[in-house]
Amino acid sequence: MRVNIWNGLRLALALLTLAAIGRQLAIHLALGFPALNFFSYFTNLSNLFAAVVLCGVAWRASSGREPRPAADLLRAMAVVDMVVVGIVFALLLRDVDLGALRPWINVLLHGVMPCAMLIDWLRVPPVRPLGVHAWWLCQAVPAAYLAYVLLRGAATGWYPYPFLVPAKVGGYGGVALYAVGIALTFALVGWAVLALGNRRARTLA
Repeated sequence: MRVNIWNGLRLALALLTLAAIGRQLAIHLALGFPALNFFSYFTNLSNLFAAVVLCGVAWRASSGREPRPAADLLRAMAVVDMVVVGIVFALLLRDVDLGALRPWINVLLHGVMPCAMLIDWLRVPPVRPLGVHAWWLCQAVPAAYLAYVLLRGAATGWYPYPFLVPAKVGGYGGVALYAVGIALTFALVGWAVLALGNRRARTLA
């Protein structure tokens, strides 16, 4: 029974997150901003990914199917992304003007989802311990995202976050320092998430 309740909570949170992102997208478009800009925020992409992963995990568990290692890898990637989203927001963006972002959506995407994804990972650890390849995959997506936003920003002059704007952080040297700091955060969070999940998996085995 508790498994069904937990999956219900997973599904409810995932659907709420999808609804929140849809609502914010509608506001974004109504103000005349490009849709591509909206989907260039790592917060939005990470929450979308996490919500889809939660839906998939909840559906599979509710249908009585055995967990799959591939699903655990996707969960690990989602958890790492979401935890870093929460950390970066708390350290770098808490006092930044968030424009038209609704307060309840802000709390959900930057606070509730990061915490919920980490709790879910610890409560339901991976079926089998994940190795170094999983850690590398957790770093690959953020690295690709950073390359995308920097290249697009150089071409269009628009960047999703103030710490990526060369003019605001002392040039590309300042951007590089922030990029290195965030990359180290991803590396450490990735290691911690996998280590905690693997330890829990061995404990429950």
